[in-house]
Amino acid sequence: MKNQVHPILTKRPAAERGQANHGWLQANFTFSFGEYFDPDHMGFKSLRVMNNDTIQPGGGFPEHPHDNMEIFTYIIEGQLEHRDSMGNGATIKAGDLQYMSAGSGIQHSEFNPSKTKPTHLYQIWLQPNQRDGEPRYAEKPLGELVKDNQLTLLFSADGRDGSTAIRQDAEIYFGEIEKNQSVAVPTSSSSPHVWIQVISGNITMLGESLTTGDGLAIQNAADEFLIKTTTDTKLLLFRLS
Repeated sequence: MKNQVHPILTKRPAAERGQANHGWLQANFTFSFGEYFDPDHMGFKSLRVMNNDTIQPGGGFPEHPHDNMEIFTYIIEGQLEHRDSMGNGATIKAGDLQYMSAGSGIQHSEFNPSKTKPTHLYQIWLQPNQRDGEPRYAEKPLGELVKDNQLTLLFSADGRDGSTAIRQDAEIYFGEIEKNQSVAVPTSSSSPHVWIQVISGNITMLGESLTTGDGLAIQNAADEFLIKTTTDTKLLLFRLS
């Protein structure tokens, strides 16, 4: 008889995240980033960056380099104007998600094009399992893809079920779930660890409660479990190896 492995849960409350205020940028850091360093919060499995940023009107990041990182940007409110050395240029709008695989190296810039409204976003980095590949770019208009009260697979290692293939053994889901619903998190023996990031709303699962900005690491979560909402909720869920 197999020994049962119980999930190990570690909550990262929004109020305990690192912070920075540069005037044009207010940032919350789930994990160590830039000048914020906490040896107890260096990432989770391949998940390395979970930054919750507010960019003031006209503010942004001028052209700068990245390499060997999988970069995802989800716009909560406002817009983000993007340009990169692959020739891509786009304005990413609220509710949309952008993906870049920096691979062997890219240059890009990101600005809030509005003169009056801030941009609120998450920027998320995964460490890749392949180095120095050809850079990639994709956009996900979630309003066209996401189904209510379900977890929608957006990114995966193999690009199955209409998801975009990424350079990591990971699955990234988005959920837009109404109040008082229960959603099953699918099983995965190859990616048994889970990170949940609440964009907005309130949820409970496995005896924990999370609210806006909270994150939860779940180790050894290969079995199915339920997420229950107590308000309308948006969240990102990562299955990681």
